[in-house]
Amino acid sequence: MGDARVKEEALQILGLFEILPRLVVFDLDYTLWPFYCECRSKREMPRLYTHAKGIMYALKDKGIDMAIASRSPTPDIAKTFLNKLEIQSMFVAQEIFSSWTHKTEHFQRIHRRTGVPFKSMLFFDDEDRNIESVSNMGVTSILVGDGVTLGALRQGLTNFAHNTISSNRNNRK
Repeated sequence: MGDARVKEEALQILGLFEILPRLVVFDLDYTLWPFYCECRSKREMPRLYTHAKGIMYALKDKGIDMAIASRSPTPDIAKTFLNKLEIQSMFVAQEIFSSWTHKTEHFQRIHRRTGVPFKSMLFFDDEDRNIESVSNMGVTSILVGDGVTLGALRQGLTNFAHNTISSNRNNRK
């Protein structure tokens, strides 16, 4: 499935929801691309998972900002790959650094930089521990198995809408 077809399908999925996140945050390794940066060389040409670029184009078309939260020990390689893939400019924040905090520090920085509340964010990652810690901050977080897919996008938007409605109900009580 090509990027244009994925983008169209992602736009259809996005169109099903009245409530959308203000910011979608992606992990890099095994979420946007199928490898660990630290196991690669800057000289290589990286590739994204099949649905990743089309989903990002759809989010951009819908005016939804995107950010990166990656605990990579090799941020230089990650940034080189983002440039090579010509997607670096798509992200309003890029927090790529090694950390033992399960990405909570990454999200604090993203929040300070963007001003977007945690409850208005949707996050995709391949590690349970990151999903758990970031969810505890109030971010709707989705565990991906084989990278970000149209199915993961649909699940994320469904969970986000449900969490937003539940939060609004609780605020009215």
